[in-house]
Amino acid sequence: MAKFKGAIVVDAERCKGCDICVNNCPFDVLRLSKDVNTKGYTYSYMLNPDNCTGCATCGYVCPDGCIQVYRVKETTE
Repeated sequence: MAKFKGAIVVDAERCKGCDICVNNCPFDVLRLSKDVNTKGYTYSYMLNPDNCTGCATCGYVCPDGCIQVYRVKETTE
């Protein structure tokens, strides 16, 4: 079975820190930053990037469309 490695990019300026992506991530990848964006909101970031499989759950549940998900098939040598 193929394994996948994922990564996300959060548009920190658009993120309102609603925490929906953090609560719905099945692999405990995301957390809210202690920093704030220019609007005064905390924003999501990848705390545990090695756990990300690129399942895209975070992107699907984000109400503001702030998350881009990338998924790459891992090669075994």
